[in-house]
Amino acid sequence: MRPFQEFIRLEASGGILLLLCTLIALIWANSPWSEAYFSLWQTKLKIGIGSFVIDKPLILWINDGLMAMFFFVIGLEIKRELLVGELASLRNAALPIVAALGGMLVPALLYTSLNLREAGASGWGIPMATDIAFVLGILALLGKRVPIALKVFITSIAIVDDIGAVLVIAFFYTSQIYWSNLIVGALFLLALIAANRMGVRHPLVYAVLGVGGLWLAFLMSGVHATIAGVLSAMTIPASPRIGREEFLEKTRYLIERVESAGANEENILLSKEQQKTMEALEKASKLRQTPLQRLEHLLHPWVTFLVMPLFALANAGVSIGGDILETFRSPLTLGIVLGLVLGKQIGITLFSWIAVRTNLVTLPSGVNWRQIYGVGWLAGIGFTMSLFIAGLAFEDSTLVDKAKLGILAGSLISGIGGWIILKKT
Repeated sequence: MRPFQEFIRLEASGGILLLLCTLIALIWANSPWSEAYFSLWQTKLKIGIGSFVIDKPLILWINDGLMAMFFFVIGLEIKRELLVGELASLRNAALPIVAALGGMLVPALLYTSLNLREAGASGWGIPMATDIAFVLGILALLGKRVPIALKVFITSIAIVDDIGAVLVIAFFYTSQIYWSNLIVGALFLLALIAANRMGVRHPLVYAVLGVGGLWLAFLMSGVHATIAGVLSAMTIPASPRIGREEFLEKTRYLIERVESAGANEENILLSKEQQKTMEALEKASKLRQTPLQRLEHLLHPWVTFLVMPLFALANAGVSIGGDILETFRSPLTLGIVLGLVLGKQIGITLFSWIAVRTNLVTLPSGVNWRQIYGVGWLAGIGFTMSLFIAGLAFEDSTLVDKAKLGILAGSLISGIGGWIILKKT
């Protein structure tokens, strides 16, 4: 369980930083310097070579560019879970999948029932999301009150939730498709798959084809560029270059060389022979690691401590002015709050209960129904993905601000409610 526990600790600390950046964004957006906040993210940033130029506001470089890295890491996590994690076995994956489906369908239906003929009708995907960083941050505060099986359960739900969010973005929040660019993107995707099948393991090849080709093509195609992150992640090799026996044989031989070379040596610096041996050991270790694991381990801290906090800083700022009660009475804001707070807990608990009662699945060992209900509350923390979908769903800034308030309020209520329920368990 050590890799999973390390993942939890990393996400928990990232959740605290995410909360801090959210508070800074809200305070800044409602301070005397609010104009500087909003104008900062509209600053144009131009990058190009010759006649090929990409000229976008800073906020779009974050949402279309840096967030592609976020989705790339999500893609790596999804692939790992499908291969060796909780989603690799249908028996283990059944309950999280059923629970996640309930946690997506019920909030979307609840939101739609309030906004069917309203201006915010297209925002039905906003309350479907779960922010795993905040959820694991709260679970970390609860300490040993939360069994490891429950943490695995909520993480699996969040990953299935991410799969659903990616599909929703790809199929329902793509306004216009430029097929020629999409075909170019498909060719780069085929090239990535071919590189995988041919046994290419160097990350530079996948970086050039994924960023220089697939991401740019998707950016110009009308399909959101972050989808390229998930697709390219699926092509990253998940098998090592050398097997276990070959690795053991190489390392034993190299360790013997280190022992024999350093038996009578007093010099603290390595000799040329020792240096070559140590480099060979390092190379053998890298060959034994899968590119998927190496990239996930390398990029996860960058996403947790840079990309997501920067996204929160750029997107969570909303000017809270006028009649705030009137805003919360609007179908859009109310639909998001009810979707996150009520929809998530009802959907996850109800679908899980039906699946267990019909003997399709069993509860994880050491997990009870009160804890499942608490997880349903915590899953209502939508934040990062909800803010992202809100930016795709609406072009009108007024609707975006209403959505942001609903997301912040719904996530706050869900977090507090889930913490209280699990604390008393």
